[in-house]
Amino acid sequence: MLPLRFLRCSLGNTWLSSFSFHTARSIPALSLPFSSHSKLRFGAMAAYSTETAGSLSQRLLFRQLFEKESSTYTYLLADLGHPDKPAVLVDPVDKTVGRDLTLVKELGLRLIYAMNTHVHADHITGTGILKGKMPGVKSIISKASTAKADHVVEHGDKVYFGDLFLEVRATPGHTLGCVTYVTGDGPDQPHPRIAFTGDALLIRGCGRTDFQGGSSCQLYNSVHSQIFTLPKDTLIYPAHDYKGFSVSTVGEEMLYNPRLTKDEETFKSIMENLQLAYPKMMDIAVPANFVCGLQDQSTTA
Repeated sequence: MLPLRFLRCSLGNTWLSSFSFHTARSIPALSLPFSSHSKLRFGAMAAYSTETAGSLSQRLLFRQLFEKESSTYTYLLADLGHPDKPAVLVDPVDKTVGRDLTLVKELGLRLIYAMNTHVHADHITGTGILKGKMPGVKSIISKASTAKADHVVEHGDKVYFGDLFLEVRATPGHTLGCVTYVTGDGPDQPHPRIAFTGDALLIRGCGRTDFQGGSSCQLYNSVHSQIFTLPKDTLIYPAHDYKGFSVSTVGEEMLYNPRLTKDEETFKSIMENLQLAYPKMMDIAVPANFVCGLQDQSTTA
């Protein structure tokens, strides 16, 4: 059994290093029967139609799931081409863990990671309950969030599930620790690419910037430098939607997003004058989510 490894590479810089969790970062390694060239691997599962011919077009299983109270999307991905069908959940919600685990079992997946795009203020993450109900699942969140998790990631990291991976792009602005997870780029990765943008970029909108270290200028630059630079056919899947949308593309948002198509000063003015209500779950959700995946199970079950 080989230790799960993690590949770190910069986006736009020149350094590249590969190291084992248990040797370089003092994080316990997750053992999976991956080949010797495995880096950091996660599972993705759900019929995903791509433009790529051959078996690759059926390799990525992808499912978009919805929690109606907080209007939160959870995403399940798995590598169907790997014998273990390793899977990951992005932005799980505590109230829908039962649904998610049932789907994982029905599809014959091995859930290995529960990942958050940021410290959420409108719901409690499901990572803690997932870890309690399915031993071996590890939680992931950004290092910049300062939240606790089994593994923390930084800009440029790659998270592997089977032979597929998610690239980590730092997209702060809604919160200091926001990241966007983007499916891999290359001939052995699904096409078009998919960006899980959290609350940084919503469909025809974006996350608020008036709490948790938010910054409208930072968000504007994050989206324009880290998301709008992706291929225009990249699919956009956000953490929330309040208008009945489910998916967009980079090209669409560059043309039609009513906030982020403006210049930076206009965007800043828009964000400063939203006059949004205080999130009703914030005082409960944020403290719980700062111990992401490690909260007391008796209080979240």
